[in-house]
Amino acid sequence: MIQQFEITLPNLGRGFHLITHLIKNKLNNLPEKGLVNIFLTHTSAALALNENADPSVRNDFESMMNKVIPENIHLYSHTLEGEDDMPAHIKSSIFGQSLTIPVTNHKLNLGIWQGIYLCEFRNGGERRNIVITIYS
Repeated sequence: MIQQFEITLPNLGRGFHLITHLIKNKLNNLPEKGLVNIFLTHTSAALALNENADPSVRNDFESMMNKVIPENIHLYSHTLEGEDDMPAHIKSSIFGQSLTIPVTNHKLNLGIWQGIYLCEFRNGGERRNIVITIYS
């Protein structure tokens, strides 16, 4: 059986945001075993699975990504949507737009220190849409 629905996240602003609780709050009646696919329908943000306890990890991700893929350099030709747009597309492609997480005993089978991140790469950010597909 397959279930599918969409959710809209609030505007969380630029940065790496732990959204595990927002996803879990929408997952009612998970199967005993299965998979949950979480797909972000945007090209300037991404999803990631990483450290859920220490917020400095999310700050370090932001700092390092800005160092590796900076704004305001003259290499980009796609600049009409702002200085943060092309770097956001590159960062998004590196991280990706989907996660697939196993379901065990009616719960997401995440590691003890794993959390789901929304990686927002635009300066202003925006409301982001996610498609959740549950396979049982």
